[in-house]
Amino acid sequence: MDGVSLNTDPVVDDDADADEFEIEGDCGMAECISQSGVIQGENPLPPVVGMEFDSYEDVYYFYNYYAKEQGFGVRVSNTWYRKTKERYRGKLSCSSAGFKKKSEANRPRPETRTGCPAMIKFRLMENKRWRIIEVELDHNHLISPVSGKIYKSHKQLGIGTKRALQLDSAEEVQKVRLFRTMVIDVEGNGSVEVSSGEFRSSHNQTSQLRLKDGDAQAIHNYFSHLQLIDPNFFYVVDLNEKGCLRNLFWSNTRSRVAYGYFGDVVAVDTTCLTDKYQVPLVSFIGVNHHGQSVLLGCGLLAGDSIEACTWLFRAWLTCMLGRPPQVIITDQCRTLQAAVTDVFPRAFHCLCLPRIMQKVPEKLGGLYEYESIRMALNNAVYYSLRPEEFEATWEDMIHHYGLRNHVWLQMLYEDRRQWVPVFLKEIFLAGMLPTRPNEVVESFFDGYLNKHTSLKEFLDKYDQALQANHQVEVLADMESRNSGFMLQSRCYFELQLAKLYTNNILRKFEREVEGMYSCFCTRKINGEGEVITYMVREQIEVDGNRRESRDFKVLYYATEMEVLCVCGLFNFKGYLCRHALRVLHQNGIEEIPHQYVVSRWRKDIKRSYVLNHSNGGIDINNPVHRYDHLYKCIMQVVEEARKSEVRYKDTVQALDQILRKLNLVEGRL
Repeated sequence: MDGVSLNTDPVVDDDADADEFEIEGDCGMAECISQSGVIQGENPLPPVVGMEFDSYEDVYYFYNYYAKEQGFGVRVSNTWYRKTKERYRGKLSCSSAGFKKKSEANRPRPETRTGCPAMIKFRLMENKRWRIIEVELDHNHLISPVSGKIYKSHKQLGIGTKRALQLDSAEEVQKVRLFRTMVIDVEGNGSVEVSSGEFRSSHNQTSQLRLKDGDAQAIHNYFSHLQLIDPNFFYVVDLNEKGCLRNLFWSNTRSRVAYGYFGDVVAVDTTCLTDKYQVPLVSFIGVNHHGQSVLLGCGLLAGDSIEACTWLFRAWLTCMLGRPPQVIITDQCRTLQAAVTDVFPRAFHCLCLPRIMQKVPEKLGGLYEYESIRMALNNAVYYSLRPEEFEATWEDMIHHYGLRNHVWLQMLYEDRRQWVPVFLKEIFLAGMLPTRPNEVVESFFDGYLNKHTSLKEFLDKYDQALQANHQVEVLADMESRNSGFMLQSRCYFELQLAKLYTNNILRKFEREVEGMYSCFCTRKINGEGEVITYMVREQIEVDGNRRESRDFKVLYYATEMEVLCVCGLFNFKGYLCRHALRVLHQNGIEEIPHQYVVSRWRKDIKRSYVLNHSNGGIDINNPVHRYDHLYKCIMQVVEEARKSEVRYKDTVQALDQILRKLNLVEGRL
């Protein structure tokens, strides 16, 4: 690369004058790039600040492939070197960037450049990986993948976008040669100050997945199958320095589209890691419009280090086009907490309350007066209505039972704002964080995966689990749309939501309507100004065997039609509580205010599980593009046809006619 600028000093201004080097057809760099691998899909993801690559050539290959799919060429604008001639910074631009120097020739060639600003800048990091540090996606000229124009930078790229997964040999069950990840790894060595014993440090972490005989072939077979039937199937792999599989993430089209509808609250299930399952599975779970669990992606991790968790979270975030959830729920684990803080800095991080309470017998079972301590803990966690009430009850428990130096309880108290319900009332949780005693969180793969299930066996059952989940959702859709909900009362609130909400959510809301009539005392304690304060009294069950009366403070803003209850049920579950309903009813309000009608529970919203890509147009000469486009079209037909028996019969008849027509055309050729 003789023409590239050779800078000996650190670069401060990337736009400083430097020699330019344009990649010409079959240059040495292109030959080198063609040997490397980068994750691909049918529509390559656009470059994003933070993506990392193993080499300079991988960055070029990735951007060039993206450029080919979008319809523009690539040039190397600048490359910077250290005194040791090691490259440490680069800039790739659209081939229309800048302007050619004026020529004094009699017949100068016409100007083809437009000063296009589209480019990426990247640099070598301390971890010896190349990170994209600046991106400009907009062009100042028209681009089209179907224009038919062939750019010099594309000559080394093959047709199509899929590559088959390859196994070195049947015997090498530990090695699966997939493609290097373009997802950013954790910067530096990932060291974070955490309590000892919470996780394995980076130098002790497992360097590769423990695969048994047949596991690698099972991964190969399953991913190959998914690539054929799902053109938007997404996967990312992480290989160690020997090229062996270390971490793996994948997600199908349905999961990626579902995240667009139900990605506000996401739970990360790491049960298989903490409970030492044979399959080190991590699942990303959401909840759909019926309140049912929906899968948003899966991963396999070789270890439970901060580096591994950070890698997985970044892989998942890349799959979801960089859109983080509003709330993320995990187990209480310093490793996970560090990774969440790094990857999802703006998301509220909740700790799974049921998982914490399940550990109580293990952590406190050996203490004197254990049963009394357990009841005191339950009382503080589940029945405190105000933060100061929790603080007082907790302190009384610690003092009375001499638990001041108990390490686990100290850690729980430090994290109290992430798991105790009284501190979470301002966070919308969509029913994904159980807040009552004896509520449990069921695994999405419950019944399909246990501690002794092998990876090969799990992959064989994986589709069954997804189909069963899909079937439950389809049946719930049909029930909600075609059969009326049997109302237990003639309450206006219930009649209103029966027209809008799915039946599963209505059943849960119905309990609040019934409870509204069991609130036996509602009194106004402050009627001055715009805000009216009510106290609603109700008998609640405590510890499962006794009842006591509790007063719930409800604020009512008459002008804004806002109602706020101290119990916080609306944010916990997504529908108003009995106490708020009681106040609305007492004020003669016959309909729930619109701000408390949550769209994620509605049955009248059309949800199509077909991935919609923004870039239109296909290259009809490309068989992969033809397949992708036809697949998306036919999936739209399937979504419509399944809704009724009449539509199903019409669709089958139409498809038969299309097949007969295609067979006739083929016979004439």
